[in-house]
Amino acid sequence: MSSDGNKKQFWKRNAAKVPGSIQHVYGAQHPPFDPLLHSDLMKAGNKPPPATPGKPKKATTFQEFESITSDAWDVGDDDDELLAMAAQNLNIEVVMETANKVIENHSKQQERQRHDDTAEIGQKDENTQEEMAEEEEEDEEDEDADAQVEERDATSPDVSFASLSSPFGEGRLVKSQSEAPIGSPRDVAGERAALHRQRSLPHRPPVIPLVARMADQNTSGTPAMTEREASRLDKFKQLLAGPNTDLEELRKLSWSGIPRQVRPITWKLLSGYLPANAERRESVLQRKRQEYFGFIQQYYNSRNDENHQDTYRQIHIDIPRTNPLIPLFQQASVQEIFERILFIWAIRHPASGYVQGINDLVTPFFVVYVFEYIEEEVENFDVSSLEEEALRNIEADSFWCMSKLLDGIQDNYTFAQPGIQRKVKALEELVSRIDESVHRHMQHYEVEYLQFAFRWMNNLLMRELPLRCTIRLWDTYQAEPEGFSHFHLYVCAAFLVKWRKEILEERDFQGLMILLQNLPTMHWGNEEVSVLLAEAYRLKFAFADAPNHYKR
Repeated sequence: MSSDGNKKQFWKRNAAKVPGSIQHVYGAQHPPFDPLLHSDLMKAGNKPPPATPGKPKKATTFQEFESITSDAWDVGDDDDELLAMAAQNLNIEVVMETANKVIENHSKQQERQRHDDTAEIGQKDENTQEEMAEEEEEDEEDEDADAQVEERDATSPDVSFASLSSPFGEGRLVKSQSEAPIGSPRDVAGERAALHRQRSLPHRPPVIPLVARMADQNTSGTPAMTEREASRLDKFKQLLAGPNTDLEELRKLSWSGIPRQVRPITWKLLSGYLPANAERRESVLQRKRQEYFGFIQQYYNSRNDENHQDTYRQIHIDIPRTNPLIPLFQQASVQEIFERILFIWAIRHPASGYVQGINDLVTPFFVVYVFEYIEEEVENFDVSSLEEEALRNIEADSFWCMSKLLDGIQDNYTFAQPGIQRKVKALEELVSRIDESVHRHMQHYEVEYLQFAFRWMNNLLMRELPLRCTIRLWDTYQAEPEGFSHFHLYVCAAFLVKWRKEILEERDFQGLMILLQNLPTMHWGNEEVSVLLAEAYRLKFAFADAPNHYKR
């Protein structure tokens, strides 16, 4: 089959997966696809939904791509603005610290893994001995039952008919006891053995998928803090305890990750929500929180007005789709908080209004600020157990910090989304310079960057990474100058090139699109994100101050 034929077949097969005509931009798996959790989709014979009528037009130009999407687009925006941006370079010591941290953590992780494997093998040996003893007893029971059957068969004709009760009717004639659908000694013994094994298994509570776990580490739960982590936490506390926080030092310290205990206050400082002066912080918090709830009183009752009902309806539809595997976000009170935050932001920013994808950007702030009030893990936490004042503070702080973030990338969401257009174009140019093989491979199979990278820019990679990884990523974004706009471009380039082996192995359009929309990041943790960020910084160091290096 030709490449063009594969491409058309891919669009037809995937047309029913997401409503609307923009499913191939917004609509890949969230959370990231994992073959282990979706094994039923991979079984032979389980084919995609039938093709929908009509053939989508091949988008050879941006204008034609515009015509097959329901988003507003514009053409001809100049991308020189983004390419000419030159962010300030961090101290090289920060990069070296990150690299050393990655290496040290990797070594310690391997040591912990070897220790865990040894303990697990010992436990498995004990369990195996117990299971072998149980199976020997079951085998003896089965042999006794078989002996009884053989004894009865030996005293009866070869073809005898016995009247046995069965679920198909009373007195049905069955040929021999070994052919009876139910009730034979062999079946009874087997059922008894299975029941015995089932009862011997310990009761296991429901397991949250790994993608939904928000612990900082690669493993579930929070392991004991290492000496180096404790030292870094002390540095943060000393820096934050001063009367005037040195924000430049805080950025350098935060680049390699922020400890969970001080992440809420650090994010508020780095985003510009709180002042560096410690004495003014409480009064600023009180004033901003009151201002937010003043907006609620002023605007929220208008959500069903004719002018605003479409905006509110779209928000109301999108909220339940936000992180559907995490029970926290399915709680009614949490969804109401998100609705208020997004509606008020949309009313106060009429140039863009609400755009799908902004709903994702609330979640990291909300989770981090919930951690300010609890010690336990947050995935199953019942927010109704918090005091009303704490919930109000979390809501207001999340609103203001999300607003600060969006102020720096609002051109991603204004009419025609020019910011995303420029960034996708810049990503294509950058990848063509840093890995020409990957770039030419995608060109050969007619994969356009807009078809997968639109979502990377629109959602800041939140649909590609578990939420715990997004939080770690945002530690660095908060510390970087223009982290959510400029540095994000280099993170996307490093992220794409990381999968070069898998990309080059795919030999058709359909395979490439499925891979790029479902990259296997489910098991990622701090180490993988740190490596990604270090590579992105290397690219920024090489290209940011010399944009002509990646302009043809």
